[in-house]
Amino acid sequence: MERRKLVIIGSGPAAHTAAIYAARANLNPLLFEGFYSGTAGGQLMTTTEVENYPGFPDGITGPELMEKFRNQALKFGTSMLTEDVISVELQKRPFIVRGKNTVVEAESIIIATGATAKRLDVPGTRDGEFWQKGVTACAVCDGAMPIFRNQPLYVFGGGDTAVEEAVFLTKYASMVYLVHRRDELRASKIMAERALANPKIKPIWNTVLAKVEGDTVVRSVVLQDLNTKNEVKHPAGGVFFAIGHTPNTAFLGGQIETHPNGYIKVEPFSTRTNVEGVFAAGDVQDHTYRQAISAAGSGCMAALDAERWLSYHE
Repeated sequence: MERRKLVIIGSGPAAHTAAIYAARANLNPLLFEGFYSGTAGGQLMTTTEVENYPGFPDGITGPELMEKFRNQALKFGTSMLTEDVISVELQKRPFIVRGKNTVVEAESIIIATGATAKRLDVPGTRDGEFWQKGVTACAVCDGAMPIFRNQPLYVFGGGDTAVEEAVFLTKYASMVYLVHRRDELRASKIMAERALANPKIKPIWNTVLAKVEGDTVVRSVVLQDLNTKNEVKHPAGGVFFAIGHTPNTAFLGGQIETHPNGYIKVEPFSTRTNVEGVFAAGDVQDHTYRQAISAAGSGCMAALDAERWLSYHE
């Protein structure tokens, strides 16, 4: 069985940044970039224009940006396996990492598998329909795109994230409609009051999304009143899901300590988990910022933490 000093699991900005730093430190990292799970490349693979990543003043598509990350990691000597990790064994070192086709021993591991945005499964929102053509799950990432400017935008959700995204979108939208299945928001009181006092935010209560329609991009939404069951079509320039994220940690089998919301818990000001020699970076441990730039930064931290840990134990 092959043995590596460092195995990185994931393939978004955090994983590739960790790989770049680790490779330059002569750790000869092996990166499992995923395949069947749909996580290969991270969430940026489903994003069209990225305009807020430093160094690209004219913007760049998500897949193009991730290709540059990947090529840079390869350039410095990262080995990559295009397969998913099925499970890991963390009870003793060296750890065991089991991919779909490959099993390796690892002296240290960086987990950078990210988180998957929750989406409503209704007609018009799916892959191949209007997903990333006016339907998205990140207002901060996509809200400033030209297709959303001066358009009526719909945010679905009732928690703090939904309120934050609705307020953010008021900078670009003609009007933001905050749609919630209940008759009051679940967000914190101060956040809810701030949103409802904003003249560019209009709440729509006791309502769910029934359908998204359009041509090449979103043009309208069909909303259903939960009390009357009536459906009404409304003009729309964008649909934003704000119903949370699911960290991609199922393969860990509960061996790593997590927060109540499922995100991996790391020590303050570090990427160290409760298992010595295992580190976590990116959205899998960040339920606050969830941005490509912050993920890349934590990937750098994880590689430095892993390098120092390996040097100490050698």
